[in-house]
Amino acid sequence: MEQKRRIRSAVCFAALGAALLALLALNLAIGTARLPLREVWNILLRREGDNAAIVWGIRLPRLLTAALLGGALAVSGFLLQTFFGNPIAGPFVLGISSSAKLVVALVMVASLARGAAVSSLGMVVAAFCGAMLSMGLILLASRRLKSMALLIVCGVMIGYICSAVTDIVVTFASDSNIVNLHNWSLGSFSGKEWRDVGMEAVIVLAALLGAFLLSKPMGAYQLGEGYARSMGVNIRRFRAELIALTGVLSACVTAFAGPISFVGIAVPHLMKQMFRTAKPILMVPACFLGGGVFCLLCDLIARTLFAPTELSISSVTAVFGVPVVLWMLLARQKRKEGV
Repeated sequence: MEQKRRIRSAVCFAALGAALLALLALNLAIGTARLPLREVWNILLRREGDNAAIVWGIRLPRLLTAALLGGALAVSGFLLQTFFGNPIAGPFVLGISSSAKLVVALVMVASLARGAAVSSLGMVVAAFCGAMLSMGLILLASRRLKSMALLIVCGVMIGYICSAVTDIVVTFASDSNIVNLHNWSLGSFSGKEWRDVGMEAVIVLAALLGAFLLSKPMGAYQLGEGYARSMGVNIRRFRAELIALTGVLSACVTAFAGPISFVGIAVPHLMKQMFRTAKPILMVPACFLGGGVFCLLCDLIARTLFAPTELSISSVTAVFGVPVVLWMLLARQKRKEGV
């Protein structure tokens, strides 16, 4: 049985890797200017050609951003689902992404009104502060609300409030320097530069390593707080580390791409179904790869479906993510009725 599980896991990882490579190639080749794969390959190897600026300057930073941030969102969702023990917990549903978006928007407006630009690191710090603010409110509510359904509703309400305030800020932001604030608030991977990709990679991969190192205590925590204590897990420290990692991942995504919906809920569930396990040591890398595949596919659709008009990435992820969430809820209800 164990041998079959290992083979299944290897096959699933190979499938995810193949899908990721295929989507990387398609995202490089398909766009306003369609390029043959052979030409793309030559440009990647030699960094020269008529379309080298398109591949190296526009498409490659964008697709690497989509892969990194998509993976970050999925891992963040898995960490939240583990923390709250609820399959529909996620950075977007709990209002974490919306809160991070609000703080980033306020910082951008305040800074640019004074004629100063906000650095990438400043955006990440602002988003992290916003994410921790929302997470703190959720944790305070969890002490009084014993029902997980009410806690999710509380998170949704926080998200609505933060989104409403952000919309007001965007509406009255007349400075020409923040004309792209509206597009950012809808979610987009466009306009990324190599320095952005470098910072994203450092933050996301460091947080991913931290999440992977927490796999063993996460596995014990999934079996119950009492069991985790008996296995020597320091619950207070473990929770703090889990919250910090979730905040860093969510903040990085919001700072560089704006709020992106449903990836953090749908992808972990799909990976659990695909691998037929919820073991963190498998789910952390699986969610990272699955999130990258999911967002690369959605970004390809967003760019090309109504080209040259580009859809917001959140619109596309919602179209694919909502059916998964509904299917998950219906399947859960059916299992309860069966019991």
